Amino acid sequence: MQDKVASTKRRPAENGQRHSIAAELIAVLVAVTIGQPRVMTIERGQSLPSGPFELGHRSLQSGLRDWVEQQTKHPLGYIEQLYTFADRDRAPNGSAQRAVSISYLALTREEQAASADEAAWRSWYDYFPWEDHRAGIPSTLPDVIVPRLKVWADAADDQLTHTDRWQRAAMAFGLDGYAWNEELVLQRYELLYEAAFVEEADRCHGSDNPLSVFGRAMQADHRRILATGIARLRAKIKYRPVVFELMPPTFTLLQLQRTVEALAGRLLHKQNFRRLIEQQDLVEETGETVSETRGPPAKRFRFRQTVLAERTVAGTKLPLSSA
Repeated sequence: MQDKVASTKRRPAENGQRHSIAAELIAVLVAVTIGQPRVMTIERGQSLPSGPFELGHRSLQSGLRDWVEQQTKHPLGYIEQLYTFADRDRAPNGSAQRAVSISYLALTREEQAASADEAAWRSWYDYFPWEDHRAGIPSTLPDVIVPRLKVWADAADDQLTHTDRWQRAAMAFGLDGYAWNEELVLQRYELLYEAAFVEEADRCHGSDNPLSVFGRAMQADHRRILATGIARLRAKIKYRPVVFELMPPTFTLLQLQRTVEALAGRLLHKQNFRRLIEQQDLVEETGETVSETRGPPAKRFRFRQTVLAERTVAGTKLPLSSA
C-alpha cells in the first residue's frame, strides 16, 4: 500500500513565530497466539514501537520497518497505513513543536521479542478489558463502567447534555436496546477518556483519582492509536482475508475460528463459520489430521495459493454472529 501524506504549506504562527513539525512513525503490530490477540509493546508495555521519520529513510514504510526491527528484533510482514494523528494538544505543554504520528497496522506471527524489559507481546485485552465478550459480558461493564457513565451523564449541566451523553454511552456500550458493536473500540475509549475514567485523561487534566484507571495505560495517546488499530482490524476481517497473515502454514478450522473470535472479542456460530469458509473456497485440505479434542482427528487445511496471491483484492465475509 502506498504511503499517503497530505501536502501542507508553511505559514507564520501566532506572534510571527514558526512552529516546527516532528513526524513520528508508529506501529500497531498484531499477532494471535494460543487464542489471544497480542500487540507488540516497548517500555514495559507503556508504548507502541515508534521512532521519528528521518531524512535517511527511503519512505515512510521503510522508516517504520527500521524502527520496529531495531526496537523489537521482529521483522514486519503485512503492513498498511492506519491513520495520521496530528491534534494540536498532542505536543507537550509549552512546546513549539507540532507532533504528528503516522501510524501503521502490521500483522505477523508471534516470535520472541528482543528483551522482556524493552519489547514484549501483550494481550490487547490488558488495555481494553471491556472489549472481550467471548466468555459473556465482562464484569467490569455492569459493575464499574455503566454505573459511572450514569453518574457522568447525570452530572451534565442541562437536560440536553445529559441526554446526549447517555445516548452516546448507550450506543457505544450496547445499552438500552442497542446491540454491542465490536467495531466501536475507539468510540468507547474516547468516551471513557472524555469522562476522565482512564489514566491518560488523569494525566491530561491533572486528576489523581485512582478509581479512574480502566485497563492498562500507555504513554501519550498510544492507547488511542491501539484502539484505532483494533477497530480497523475488526472491521477488515469481515471483507478482506487478512486473517491469513496471522495463521501458521497449516491449521484446523477450529484454530481459524478461534483466531477470528480472538480478534472480534466474541464467539462465532461453528457451523455457520465453517459453511461460509467452504462456500468461499478459501482453504484446501492438506491430507493431514491432528487430534484437538476427544472426538475424531481434525483435518488440517491451508489457504489456497490463488487466495494468497489475490489477498490484496479478494474479499471474504466472516460471520460475526454470536453462538
